[in-house]
Amino acid sequence: MRLRVSPEPLAVCRLDGNAPIPPWANGPGFVSVTRAGSELSIVCADGRVPAVVRAERGYVAIAVEGPLAPDLVGVLVSLAGPLADAAIPILAIGTYDTDYVLVRASALQRALAALRAAGHDVADDAERRLDK
Repeated sequence: MRLRVSPEPLAVCRLDGNAPIPPWANGPGFVSVTRAGSELSIVCADGRVPAVVRAERGYVAIAVEGPLAPDLVGVLVSLAGPLADAAIPILAIGTYDTDYVLVRASALQRALAALRAAGHDVADDAERRLDK
């Protein structure tokens, strides 16, 4: 599979399940909003998240170039397996068109090496952007 890396630093935020979606969550770049039971989880650009918000910062998204067929099987396991073998925790997010795994920026180079070793093709331009 062909993968691309978004060099934008992301934060994974946790708000109360009854909280409204805050205005800072909306904007350009990667945004994911999930409400489940007692939590509202928001993933967005780290720089937009107020300091008072409970958040894990320093994530980077690795995307499968899509769109992917809805009945395609094994996409996430092909990413999660090699990353688990390399002891790299992930946060997986799926959209209508594709799948993403978020990893800590500090583990990105190890993650890319593990994914390449598993046969994935990581877009070269992604790493050039990260080196800037």
